[in-house]
Amino acid sequence: MTGPTPPLGEPCRPERIRPPDNAWRFYSLALWGDLFGGCILLREWGRIGQAGTVRLTHFPDRPSAERAWQKTMKAKIRRGYRVVAGEMPWC
Repeated sequence: MTGPTPPLGEPCRPERIRPPDNAWRFYSLALWGDLFGGCILLREWGRIGQAGTVRLTHFPDRPSAERAWQKTMKAKIRRGYRVVAGEMPWC
């Protein structure tokens, strides 16, 4: 049995930190190839410093996975998430 395929690019991890609201949130996105030529969008979210919730979504090809990645990132930016400076070049 083989291990997971390597990620397609670096993961992106935007954060939303608002101390007055006690909001210390993160959202992580990464694209992975699968063994059948498709692509998997890995999403993880939760409170900074704690284990997050993970969701994997399979796509038949990389362009459709990238569109879903971009749509999710736009939604997170609208909600106040910001990419950690200098950490994720793929964002």
